[in-house]
Amino acid sequence: MDWASLGGIALALIGILIGESLGGGRISSLLQPSAFIIVTFGTFGAVLLQSRPANFRNGFSKLKSVFTEPEDQRTTLALDISQWSLIVRKEGVLKLESYMNEASDPFVKKILRLVIDGAPPQTIKEVGANDLYQYELHERNAIKVWDSAGGYAPTIGILAAVMGLIHVMENLSDPTLLGSGIAVAFVSTIYGVGLANLLFIPIANKLKTLLQLEVSKYEMVVESLASIAYGEHTKVIEDRLSGYLL
Repeated sequence: MDWASLGGIALALIGILIGESLGGGRISSLLQPSAFIIVTFGTFGAVLLQSRPANFRNGFSKLKSVFTEPEDQRTTLALDISQWSLIVRKEGVLKLESYMNEASDPFVKKILRLVIDGAPPQTIKEVGANDLYQYELHERNAIKVWDSAGGYAPTIGILAAVMGLIHVMENLSDPTLLGSGIAVAFVSTIYGVGLANLLFIPIANKLKTLLQLEVSKYEMVVESLASIAYGEHTKVIEDRLSGYLL
């Protein structure tokens, strides 16, 4: 569990609620189900309109990675690559076949297969770069779901506020309803701006950070295995690997 992510959300909510109480307001005044429904459904409806269904589903499936402690596999993978380099120098590339069969990552398995098949280093880099580009594009389309939600939510909040004010104007004959009606209208703006800046945009930025780590890991795989195919010394390859572990 990533306690930093959970703690960030909790800290933001606690700050808002304490600030509301210290200012003499009532926390219950911020709880408006109708405003929340308009903002959330309106926001994700707009996001769904601009997204492919697969990207929309993928964006929500990535929520789990935001709230779980990410495992940085680069160090372990770097040790494996150093070992593969020694094996190739001593016994040849065909000895990597067993490691390829044991690899759980399809990307690593594919690049290993290219090395074993005797592909030139430049071909390995080209194939790896193309696969990495497509992977990053796929992931960024999913992250765009949250980026877009952060852009739409404040506007949808204003739309909900205007709808609330229209309702207030319809009840001008009853002054007792004006205060509560206006309060409800402006809570919609709070929901829109709050969800965007406290949830949607931070989620998108966290996913971008995690994606950068994944891209760095795969770049390390491509460069290092291309160096093995080129026949570079193990020490040189280890120096390349160390640059990715800073």
